[in-house]
Order: sequence, then structure tokens, then C-alpha cells
Amino acid sequence: MAKAIEQLPSGITIGHAGLGYRGGVAGSVRQQVHDGDTIVVRAIGNFGVRFLGVDAPEISFTIPGERTFRGLSDPRWEEFLSKPFDEKYPPFDPPLSQGLRQHLKARVGVGTALNHRRHAEAAEDLLEEEVRKDLSALGQAEEDFRFYLVFAAEVMDRYGRLLSFLNRFQPEPFTPEERPFSYNERLLREGRVMPYFIWPNINPFRKQGSSVQAVIPPGKASQIAEEDSALRQARGWVRAARQKKMGIFDGSDPLRLLPFEVRFLARRRPPDRWVIDLSKDDNLLIRPEKYYAVANMEDRLFIPEEYGPLFMQAGWKKKK
Repeated sequence: MAKAIEQLPSGITIGHAGLGYRGGVAGSVRQQVHDGDTIVVRAIGNFGVRFLGVDAPEISFTIPGERTFRGLSDPRWEEFLSKPFDEKYPPFDPPLSQGLRQHLKARVGVGTALNHRRHAEAAEDLLEEEVRKDLSALGQAEEDFRFYLVFAAEVMDRYGRLLSFLNRFQPEPFTPEERPFSYNERLLREGRVMPYFIWPNINPFRKQGSSVQAVIPPGKASQIAEEDSALRQARGWVRAARQKKMGIFDGSDPLRLLPFEVRFLARRRPPDRWVIDLSKDDNLLIRPEKYYAVANMEDRLFIPEEYGPLFMQAGWKKKK
């Protein structure tokens, strides 16, 4: 059993667990039943961890009409991303706006899939390298190595993946050396992933006690984003990578399609997260299909569809 929590093809998310450990072995029913609605269990299977705040190019994904993940090096991906609006593929449900269609048409074509694959492999290689560097720095073998996870407002996504900032487990901040940035931040700093700030799972909004408290006051987005050191630093890394033409901004071979664009093209469903422009102090929620109206990706704060009413109750307006 590979996954402790997984999403079935039907869309239902399920989990696998046994009685929790007690003294290094599985405890008894008597020991692990806490009360009439609580029981201690241990996960059976692995967990996936989805890095918060970033989005890496896809190594593999599902081609329209299929459920099997296929690598972006598969010729079928090249065929699809060369002409993703061809009539032989399922229609978008609901239909894609004409503006977004034109925006994407300018970025797809021959070589798009292989371009995406090259950038995906570079991000994967860097993450592997960073983990190996941590193994060496701590002087640990792979079986002894531990990760440290910091969660945000939402601990898990619909696919059963943990949502976190991930780092090596190093109890002392300066022993054996200064604790490095999280893997999320390291890849962002090197320009190998794009920023993907999704409210409320990113500083400073994840610090609030409730979703209502975390809603950004209208006219304060830019100010709040600049006041928070972690978010300000992350956005600065992206600007620096763009200026230096690093990673996904490579001057000779920049990333043509963003990861979430590959995903919604393949799923045949338009994006559904509203967008706030972190470079402005206005009160406008930009429609999901107009995300590209915010030119710089580090200025996009995505608001999940289900939270839209909270923002409108606070005084935000849908941009026409």
C-alpha cells in the first residue's frame, strides 16, 4: 500500500491506518480508544508533501481523456501542447474565455512539452541535490534523515498531500551549521519554480486565527505584502531571478507554459481562483481567467473560489 491518504478515480479521498503505536509496538484497542469519538491510529503508507508558495514545472500529468499520468517527454504531450485547442480534444467545461484562449495560443506550439520537461527535470535535480547536501551537512544516512514540516491554514489538499514548508530536521539553529531556508524557498531563490501564493496558506495570512481574520482589508494588499519579511523576500528572489535570466526565466529557453496552465489545459477546466494584485493597494478581485492581467507572477495572490464571498463581505469588488 503506497499511499496513506489518496484520492480515488471517483473523487473520494480515503485513508489507510492501523492502531497507533504504544511503546514501539501497535497498541491494543483498549489503549488506543480515547473516548466515543476519538481513536489513536498510525498511518499505513506514505504521504505526499506539496510545497506551499511555489509551483514547479510538471514532470508528468494526465493527458485529456486519460487517467494515467504520462511524462511530458511522451510524444502525446508534444502533440497536445502544440495544439491544445484542437477539436479532437474534449471541450472546456465551462468554456474558456476568448481572452485567455488568445493569451495561451501565443505561448503554445511546437516544442512546448519538451520545454516544460526540461525545466521540470532541472527543478527535480535541484531538489534532489539540496536533500543530499543536507544529508552530508548533518552527517546522516538516508534511513536516519528526518524532515521538518511547517503547516499553514490548510494541512492537507484534496489529493491527500500534506501542505507545508519543508526543511531538514535540525533542532539547533546553528548546529552543525546555520539552518538553511526551506526547500520551498531554496528552489524559488534559484528560479527553478514559480511563486504560487494561495491565500491563506502563505505569510502573513497563515498567521491569523481564522479565515475571517485572515481576509486582507481592501486597499491594504501591497502594504501587508511589503510588511511581511518572508513574503517580501520571496517576491524579491523572483524579481532577481527574472533580472538575471535564471531558471524558468532563462534568456535562451524560458518556461513557456506555467505549471498550473498545463494542468488546467489538460483537465479542460478554466482556472477558478480569484487574484489579488500584490503590487497595488486597491479593492479589486481579478477574475480567475484574467490572472495574466497581473504581469509579474510574484504579484499574484490567488484566492480559492470558496473564499470569494468572505472577501466580498469585507468590501472587495469583482473587477469587471
